[in-house]
Amino acid sequence: MLKDIELEIARIISKSQVPEDSIHSKNTKKWLLELNPKADMTLRIASLGHDIERSIEERKIKRENFTDYDKFKKAHSQNSATILQEILSKYDVNHDFIDKVVHLVLLHEFGGTLEADILKYADSISFFDVNLQFYFQRNSERETAFRMKWGYQKLSKVAKSIVRNFNYDNGKLEALFNKIVLQHSNDL
Repeated sequence: MLKDIELEIARIISKSQVPEDSIHSKNTKKWLLELNPKADMTLRIASLGHDIERSIEERKIKRENFTDYDKFKKAHSQNSATILQEILSKYDVNHDFIDKVVHLVLLHEFGGTLEADILKYADSISFFDVNLQFYFQRNSERETAFRMKWGYQKLSKVAKSIVRNFNYDNGKLEALFNKIVLQHSNDL
């Protein structure tokens, strides 16, 4: 049954108009297991579906509707949690399982519990690992710098040390990344 849930999440995300969403979903789970090899199934499901709302165009939260980035991210988290709750409710899983997955997705951008923090770090590492190159292609250098700063500041020291080892083929992106990382080198 859990495999069926993972397959349904993957099927929905594969329809995203954001080309990297499917890769990011799987990559977040990969980083989650790097950070916590004993992560339970609620964390694994949350890692796969934490951004699911971006894949359903008619329900997607739009960045341009928010002047405050944190409020946008909270609305995004809420929407993804609601969609995952709807998906999980179709399966024969107990309410505690559903509640925990929903709670983790609600917190995935800002953390707040040990497990939510691990999910937040895995998601942010995956942003730098997978999404950043695509993000830079779609957005201005200024917007990309903002998003990098926002994401990098959320990371733990261990997660920052992982991200600091990433390199990018695009010279402008690599220079911008190094500038952002160097600004925060005192964090380590």
